[in-house]
Amino acid sequence: LSESGVPQLVQPMIWDYAADLDVEGKVHLIEKYRRCGFSKVWFASAFKGATGVNQSLTLIGHHLKNHLQWLKVASKSPTDVLEGIALTGWQRYDHFSVLCELLPVAIPSLAVCLQALENGGYSEKTKENVEKLLGMSNLETETFMR
Repeated sequence: LSESGVPQLVQPMIWDYAADLDVEGKVHLIEKYRRCGFSKVWFASAFKGATGVNQSLTLIGHHLKNHLQWLKVASKSPTDVLEGIALTGWQRYDHFSVLCELLPVAIPSLAVCLQALENGGYSEKTKENVEKLLGMSNLETETFMR
């Protein structure tokens, strides 16, 4: 890869939507990319649509945990390696599947994930900020929103 010149033309994106993603494995992968000449990498997470082909409601806690894991990966990686994180919101698993988790039901998840990334974590204060921004009285992260 180093000799091909590819690392000067592209930046790899590491995708993982798991709530329990392997932090050390991702750090090791970033180190491999660095040794190949890639100076920057991107992370790809999901705020909706990555937990089941027929999922209709968004389980915020799953996506929040994923983002908190990505923050751990970032904190254990060289400070100059992360170019950014793409928050994906999948609408369907393939073109033959029905739609899953439409955007309106996932907006609270998007807000929680963005606030967690912006604040470097999630706390009661972060939860209160999201509730205030969305005009909600009780944001649920471990159960489906009512």
